[in-house]
Amino acid sequence: MSMSAHIATDRAANRLGSLFMIAAMAGFAVEDAFLKAAARDLPIAQVMVLFGGGGAMVFALWLRAKGQALAPKAVLSRPMQVRVFFEVIGRLFFTLSLALTPLSSTTVILQATPLVVVAFAALVLGERVGWRRWLAIVIGLAGVVLVVRPGGDSFSVMSLLAVIGMLGFAGRDLASRAAPASLSTAVLGLYGFLAIVLAGALYGGLWERQSFHTPPPMALLAVLAAVACGVFAYSALMKAMRTGEVSAVTPFRYSRLLFGVGLGVVVFGEALDRMMILGSVLIVMSGFVILWRGRSAQG
Repeated sequence: MSMSAHIATDRAANRLGSLFMIAAMAGFAVEDAFLKAAARDLPIAQVMVLFGGGGAMVFALWLRAKGQALAPKAVLSRPMQVRVFFEVIGRLFFTLSLALTPLSSTTVILQATPLVVVAFAALVLGERVGWRRWLAIVIGLAGVVLVVRPGGDSFSVMSLLAVIGMLGFAGRDLASRAAPASLSTAVLGLYGFLAIVLAGALYGGLWERQSFHTPPPMALLAVLAAVACGVFAYSALMKAMRTGEVSAVTPFRYSRLLFGVGLGVVVFGEALDRMMILGSVLIVMSGFVILWRGRSAQG
C-alpha cells in the first residue's frame, strides 16, 4: 500500500470512529433524558433498579451468546472492587442529579470527568502531569464552579449532586485502568449495570424508602428506552475506541454536551444563562488542552 493510500485509510477510519463516538454520545444523552422522564412517575430507586437490571440482563445475554463466563475470577480483584464502589457513587448521585436538577447543568458538569481523572492519575498513581495540564485542570474546574455558582442567588445544594456523581465516575474510570486486562468490555458493562441496581437498592432502603409499585406504561417505556439507548451507546463507544486513532476520536466525547444541553432546552424547557455557557466553554477548552498535551507527551 502506498503512503497516500495508507493516509487515506487512516483518515477514513478516523472519520468512521468519530461518527461512532458522536452516535454514542447522542445515545447517552437520550438515555439521560429518558431516565429523567421516568423519575417523574417512579421512585428514583425503582428507576435505577429497573434500568440497571435491564442493562445487566442485556450484557449477560451478550456474554452467554459469546460463550464467555459471567463471573470470571478477575471480577473479585481489588481494582474491580474499587471500580464497583466508585460506580455506585457515580451512578447514584448522577441519577439523583438527573431527576432533581436540570439536565443541561448535569451534562455540563459531567464533562469535567476527564480533567479529574488526569488530576487523580497524577496524585494517586504518580503519573507525570506538567504545568500546562495542571493549569487546564484548574481552569476546567473553575468552569464547574461557574456552573454550580456556590454563594450565588441561584445556588442550590442539589447542584452538588452532579459534582459528586462526576467525582464517582472519575474514580471509576481511574480504577478501570487498573482492572485486569482479561476482563472484556462486556463484563465491565455487566458489572457496571449491576452497580446501578446496587446503588438503587441502597438509596431506596436507606434514604428514599418509597415502596416500589407497578410502573405506569409511559414510565416503563421510558426505562426500557433508556436501557436500549444505554446499550447502543455503550456498543458504539467501544466501536469508536477501536476504530481510528484514539487521539482523533476521543475529542468527540464533548458532543454529549451539545446533545444533553439541547435536550434540556427543547424537551424540558430549561434556560441557559451566560455563566453556564462560560463554564461550558472553559470545561471543554480545558479538556481539549488535556487531550492535546497528552498526545504530544510533553505534559
